Amino acid sequence: MVQHVRSATGRILRRISAGLTSVGSTTSYCEPLFRLGGFRPYHPIRRLADARSILVVRLDELGDVVLSSPFLRELRRNASAAWITLVVKPEAYELVEFCPYVNELLTYDCRAGGRVPQLWRHGRALKLAATHLWRHRYDLAVLPRRETDLYYGTFITYFSGAPWRVGYSEDVDLNKQRRNSGFDRLLTHAIRGSGVNHAVECNLDVLRFLCCQVQDTRTELWLDEQDERFAKEYLARSGASGSGPLIAFGIGASNPRRIWPVERFAEVGSWAVDRHGARVLLLGGGGEEPLGEILQRELGSGVVNAVGRTTIRQAGSLLKHCALFVGNDSGPMHLAAAVGVPVVEISCHPQSGSLSSANSPVSFGPWGVPNRILQPSRPIAPCTDRCSAREAHCIRGVGVADVQQAITGLLVQTQSHSRGDVSRPLPHFAPDNANA
Repeated sequence: MVQHVRSATGRILRRISAGLTSVGSTTSYCEPLFRLGGFRPYHPIRRLADARSILVVRLDELGDVVLSSPFLRELRRNASAAWITLVVKPEAYELVEFCPYVNELLTYDCRAGGRVPQLWRHGRALKLAATHLWRHRYDLAVLPRRETDLYYGTFITYFSGAPWRVGYSEDVDLNKQRRNSGFDRLLTHAIRGSGVNHAVECNLDVLRFLCCQVQDTRTELWLDEQDERFAKEYLARSGASGSGPLIAFGIGASNPRRIWPVERFAEVGSWAVDRHGARVLLLGGGGEEPLGEILQRELGSGVVNAVGRTTIRQAGSLLKHCALFVGNDSGPMHLAAAVGVPVVEISCHPQSGSLSSANSPVSFGPWGVPNRILQPSRPIAPCTDRCSAREAHCIRGVGVADVQQAITGLLVQTQSHSRGDVSRPLPHFAPDNANA
């Protein structure tokens, strides 16, 4: 009986939460209050250069935040006098701590549990607005993310009180239509971009929509002297032998399907040490230490194991000393590209897969550096247009020989190019065979 009562109570609370936090009810209750408070003038700014204050909401993973660095730079270039506030997840704060293009950094934890997570999440967003946002009287709030708004950043742009609220429409793809139904009502300008483009360009297209001039598409990483000093001291005391290039291995990823088998990394590492006299730098986040320990045992004195031992910026500083990055689709891959290091990406996304997938290198591949992108030539059943497994699956279609060939080709190519000469990704390299 008690269990039935609890179940019925849960259903009632969820229905109340859905009603209170639906887009329709949000705008119905809040819009008159914003008008009374003077937050929604009937004649807002006519051009970006007139904006006195701008809010940017970027509640994304580390790689996405790195790829938004050109957006922040070009926004500042076009709105040089504006006060710019950037809102990120707590995990990304360190990455943007020294960003020179914003005046204020705020963090927002979108995680919410319990029986009515939507209600708690919206309450937290309103608290952020009341505590930090409303005092700035923003002229413009921008949500550059094109993909599904997983963290409800659109509600923050709405609650900010800004009269101009710009972001991508819920209609840009089917998944976003389903998960963000009605979100367009929270925006004043919903961009309905067509086609598939790289995330960097999608971010910059928001500025182009606002009639801004984009001069530079390079990604950036903002480090300080302590980060640089850490990298030099860490490498000096590592004791790794070898006089050849330092090659970084990015051995982890946020999703297991993106992680190439560690035994294959070991085989490539041994080959790189023997063939190129290389030293291997292992990079990864907390929880990936076992992978680093396996590779350290396999590679011995030729390895520098930094897995789980650095901050985000310290990892970026270490990457600046590398000749090449080899690894999975992950944050470290985008850090490497941001500091000008050529990249060999090992992707789980099949060549025949959907270009709109979140794992597609067309949208999220390395940007602005020489690169080789290795993809399985075809999916492994039951996967179809993308890898949907919960473990390393389609990515096994990329063989050791494919990675070795890409490393050799890229090392030879980059000998005649200084870092930073290439402003666009080079044509993708994909293996013809699939060694499952």
